Amino acid sequence: MSMFDDIFRRVPALLMARRNLSRNRIRSGLAVLGIIIGVLAIASLGMFGTTLRTGASQQLGEIGNEITITPNFQEGIEELSERDVDEIRRAVSDGDVVPIRSETGVVSRGQQQTVVTIYGMENPAALYEAEEGRIPDRLRQGALVGSGTAEILEVEPGNTISIEGQTYRVSAVLAEEQGISLVNPNSAVIVPVEDVNGTGYSQVIVSSESGQAANESAVAIRESLNEREERVNVFELQAITEGINQFFGILNAFLIGIGSISLVVAGVSILNVMLMSTIERRQEIGVLRAVGVQRGDVVRMILAEAGLLGVTGGLIGAVLAVVAGIALNSFVLNDPLATFQLINFLYIALAVGFGIGTSILSGLYPAWKAANERPVEALRK
Repeated sequence: MSMFDDIFRRVPALLMARRNLSRNRIRSGLAVLGIIIGVLAIASLGMFGTTLRTGASQQLGEIGNEITITPNFQEGIEELSERDVDEIRRAVSDGDVVPIRSETGVVSRGQQQTVVTIYGMENPAALYEAEEGRIPDRLRQGALVGSGTAEILEVEPGNTISIEGQTYRVSAVLAEEQGISLVNPNSAVIVPVEDVNGTGYSQVIVSSESGQAANESAVAIRESLNEREERVNVFELQAITEGINQFFGILNAFLIGIGSISLVVAGVSILNVMLMSTIERRQEIGVLRAVGVQRGDVVRMILAEAGLLGVTGGLIGAVLAVVAGIALNSFVLNDPLATFQLINFLYIALAVGFGIGTSILSGLYPAWKAANERPVEALRK
């Protein structure tokens, strides 16, 4: 074992790397800053994509779990019959079936009145929640008022309203529908199904526990009702959510790609730092090689310096990315804890790993150059 091998064994490579980098603090600091910016850009843009997807999911609500069945007007089917509804119920193994009649009418309370959509439903509790009052499991009497209509008429549970001359007591004011809804209740009134004109139904909503269950129900309904003729149109809203998820997946990849450009620039900066460092230390490295230091030891020393730059910049960038994510989710979603999703930690880990990898790769050429220079030539300069 040579004398320098013993030194390398006693003095950790990271301590030597730290000592060497501290010789020019400004140059090393600028290299670390480049890594910080790159890591922050990748992690923040990745989390930004996650925030957009979460916001879109909140707006869409749970429409991926719902399907709508309507008459096929092209085949001359103008409404869904009781028999059609029964077949739909038999086809749906997991979910609530809500047949709906609809019309437009004038709703009034005292001197105030407004034109709204009137829905006739037997089991609206399967689709909606109450903001005030209670929605009965089966709507046999009374009315449910949407939030927009309740605001216009200044209605609350227990009040009475008049619809086309018929009086109803308000059982509940429905919670405002924030996302997309197949049957939006905000500017509507829901009454017992038999109080809406007609013998058939304009549509049927099936609300399932999951998107997969909704898809299975859609397949079963098509096979049951459209076996002989295309009686109904079945629309699965899960297709919308899948398309949106695919879009945001592509958007995330694009944003991360943009952020990666800054790390490539930081890698060039580290390459410059390492090259300048090896040029300034040519005689020192020549002495080490002359006393028996192996090429592999020199390579490890230079790479340790590059790796230390990457680790320092990566960790600082990760902390700043978490802070930026908390601020972003507080502003966009009003939920700072949304930052701590597993996918966001994967983006941060990816950014830090990419930063460290870029640093080490940038140090390969300077390390090879320093290790392969002849000691005699190095000592002459």
